[in-house]
Amino acid sequence: MSHSIRTAPCRPRLCNSPSRLLPRTTTLRSLSCHHVQRSATADSRLKAGSATVKPTFDKLLIANRGEIACRIIKTARRMNIRTVAVYSDLDSNAPHVQMADEAICIGEPESYLDIPRMIQAVKQSGAQAVHPGYGFLSENPAFVKALRENGITFVGPSSEAIAAMGDKIQSKLIAEASEVNCIPGYNGQVDTTVDAIKVANDIGYPVMIKASAGGGGKGMRIAWNDQELVEGFKLAKQESKSAFGDDRMLLEKYINQPRHIEIQILGDNHGNVVYLPPRECSIQRRNQKVIEESPSVHIDSETWHKMGAQAVALARHVGYSSAGTVEFLVDNERNFYFLEMNTRLQVEHPVTEYVTGLDIVEHMLYAAAGHPLPLQQQDIVCRGWAIESRVYAEDPARYLPSVGRLLTYREPSSISPNIRCDSGIKEGSDIPVEYDPLLCKLTTFGETRDEAIDTMVKALDEYVIKGVTHNLPLLQSVVDHPRFRQGKAITTNFLAEEYPNGYQSARLATPELHQLAAVNAAMWSKKEANVSHPITTPRNIWVQLTNEQNGYMDEVMLTIRMTGKDAFEVSSPMFEKLSLSTQWPLDDLLAYASIKETQQDVVVQYLDNLPFGFRMQYRGDKFKVAILNDRQRELSKYMKPKTKEQESKMVASPMPGRVISVAVQKGDKVLAGAEVAVVEAMKMQNVLRTSRVGTVKNVHVRQGSAVQTGQVLIEFEDDNEPCP
Repeated sequence: MSHSIRTAPCRPRLCNSPSRLLPRTTTLRSLSCHHVQRSATADSRLKAGSATVKPTFDKLLIANRGEIACRIIKTARRMNIRTVAVYSDLDSNAPHVQMADEAICIGEPESYLDIPRMIQAVKQSGAQAVHPGYGFLSENPAFVKALRENGITFVGPSSEAIAAMGDKIQSKLIAEASEVNCIPGYNGQVDTTVDAIKVANDIGYPVMIKASAGGGGKGMRIAWNDQELVEGFKLAKQESKSAFGDDRMLLEKYINQPRHIEIQILGDNHGNVVYLPPRECSIQRRNQKVIEESPSVHIDSETWHKMGAQAVALARHVGYSSAGTVEFLVDNERNFYFLEMNTRLQVEHPVTEYVTGLDIVEHMLYAAAGHPLPLQQQDIVCRGWAIESRVYAEDPARYLPSVGRLLTYREPSSISPNIRCDSGIKEGSDIPVEYDPLLCKLTTFGETRDEAIDTMVKALDEYVIKGVTHNLPLLQSVVDHPRFRQGKAITTNFLAEEYPNGYQSARLATPELHQLAAVNAAMWSKKEANVSHPITTPRNIWVQLTNEQNGYMDEVMLTIRMTGKDAFEVSSPMFEKLSLSTQWPLDDLLAYASIKETQQDVVVQYLDNLPFGFRMQYRGDKFKVAILNDRQRELSKYMKPKTKEQESKMVASPMPGRVISVAVQKGDKVLAGAEVAVVEAMKMQNVLRTSRVGTVKNVHVRQGSAVQTGQVLIEFEDDNEPCP
């Protein structure tokens, strides 16, 4: 396979005449129509920096992939800037490649981090400027310097500002010099576990182990004692080296029960800097954000302006231009402490764009072109509320990535200015292990926080994803959780406290169970009416709902009859009468039902047929539905349940990834809880342990081995109790 840079071949599209081909450049706006239309109404909320488009660049190269590349292309297109996409061998059919005016292949999957290849692509395309998006080379000062040396404009801050703020040790010293509140800690590099233990004991546990370079939650661990420090320090160094090519570490005091709140800033090359409304990013797993919102329930106006003033002071200290974000940890008393500065466009910028009406990418492009910021601080007004959910291809019970092909992919169907989907995939896309498993950033807006949450719940109900495991159940559970809705008890520990073992589906409360059973009974009745006679006289049926994750089976006896083509009347022990109106073309993916008596709207995803019913998804959880008459229910009691197979005596990989280390060899005696291997996926280190005492029979992998989900790594002798 050649890794030379090449211009992407035309992917012509057949028109009505089989002998005529449309060149790629004429079909750009018809490609990925679903994605473009999904965001068109939401994008209409964004205000341009001026009444007319100001001159910037003729051609822009986006040094990134996925949703952020698509997002940048849309703004560039509106500003009459031609775009160039770069893509790896894995991304040849990706939407960002199709949306751009030109596309250049840069080689193997890791080539998005290859500075020489990226520079070569820019020269080959003739682009005048490069937008880095986030991740990859977005905060690499060497990349910015290389562009500058080649006369190419970087859409972002200077290499000096990136270098100053990208190093957490240096940035903390600068923050202190700028009179920004800082977390107590050790202002220096910690090289060994011996040094780490000494520093941690001087600071006092708990401590946060952090990579000096990079961000995004990688290379971070919390330690509450010496033992956790030794293990966490080793893993954090490995993660940092893998993700950023830099394993320098620092230690600082861990703020217990903190909220993660950040301030977006915008600057130009003329010394102008403004701050935007606060963003709350406290819902995190493994120090990576899952749900964000703007503004924050916790931050009052006075605190916002204090945080904003410090963020601006820090930016001016390093001569910052373009978009950036200053992140803070905030305690219950609204005391705030500098965490880090991200010198790039943030993943969660859509929530800020919703509440301000500003197009942040547009302002980045104008700043890079030398235009002064057309905003003053008094122009910044926060209107309404916005919430973003990061939809990941991952197992929400273990927060482990999922790979595969999107067999069915349908974003929320309500074309509304209050729903925005930023995605870089489409139906049929492959989700590879080499990249972050983010599928989409789903953002909703409301005049109030409750309205934004309600819209998010509905949008998640309508989100259809098949082919990969996804985190929709977790997102549904969080946004509708009483603690989240109240907003006052949200901390970065929320997921660990509410879902200590990852997401686990809960049994439905009785009223909700009976309403869901009624909706499923109506769906079944509609299918029956299509092949036989409608149920116009009351009929008794049993609805059995089995949750596929936890195996719980709930049963409801109902009486149902059809009162119209899409109307039903149902009674149950809980409800004397429920009048349902449904909207469901048979076997369509989504079924809608409105219940008159309870004023509830229910959305159900129809998945598959079953012999006595069907599979469906409700609020992210999957259920097997059986619709039985009295005789069928009686006979079902005699069906033998499946017995649980004896647990195997082996350790298997819980995810696809690469083996970073193997701690045992054949013949070793191990204790319960001993580390046997470390597997890396999406740049995150995962320690695999044995829960048994035993002797290693075989080791089937070695350091560097690529592994798949379920692949056996370590096997034990049959000389002890089974390994659970």
